[in-house]
Amino acid sequence: MVAILFNVSCNGQSKKNDSEVYAIVKTEAEWKAYLTGIEYFVLREKGTERAFTGEYDHFYESGSYVCKACANPLFDSKYKFDSGSGWPSFDRAISGHVKLKTDRSIGMTRTEILCARCGSHLGHVFEDGPRETTGKRYCINSVALNFNPKK
Repeated sequence: MVAILFNVSCNGQSKKNDSEVYAIVKTEAEWKAYLTGIEYFVLREKGTERAFTGEYDHFYESGSYVCKACANPLFDSKYKFDSGSGWPSFDRAISGHVKLKTDRSIGMTRTEILCARCGSHLGHVFEDGPRETTGKRYCINSVALNFNPKK
């Protein structure tokens, strides 16, 4: 009899192993001390919060969304839309403030969204957004964001 064992992560994604250098660099111990458990799981371990549980899923005030880890401005509220996916969705990011990276971690190819300042995982971008604008859906974990109201 032959037994085959598989080690499967609950989120299907491996830990950050980027060789890129970011403006804000902390050790994983520093990130763990700075972030809550779920924030660390999403931002640093590339996890995903449960759909329809995030603070910003059905939130539509005017302002900007910034990276929870480093306060880098990421998305303007005027580009937010209700995708019905259970996560905050935008049709575009603030130019130069996010990085896109090919993600093949769960046996399929997706495009991961990272904060350009600290390298934190934000979510993924898909090609099923509003056709009348960009056609993109930047699907973001609420826990990866803070909101700054428009003044």
